[in-house]
Amino acid sequence: MQRVENGVGADMIEGVAWCKSRHSGGNGNCVEVASLPGGDVAMRNSRFPQGPALVYTREEIAAFFAGVREGEFDFTLS
Repeated sequence: MQRVENGVGADMIEGVAWCKSRHSGGNGNCVEVASLPGGDVAMRNSRFPQGPALVYTREEIAAFFAGVREGEFDFTLS
């Protein structure tokens, strides 16, 4: 199993399916995520798909998504 380090070029991560939210527009301003074989989750910027991928544990992603659902980060949109 390939170990993916934080900050690796996203184009170097093989055998994963990148996906983005259905709420993403066609303007290229999207965050894409991919499940990694070891259970971690990678994130990348769709405007720079070969750029660095940020790698998080499932627990970290779950905590972040819970905060998003609860509105904890809404201040970033004002």
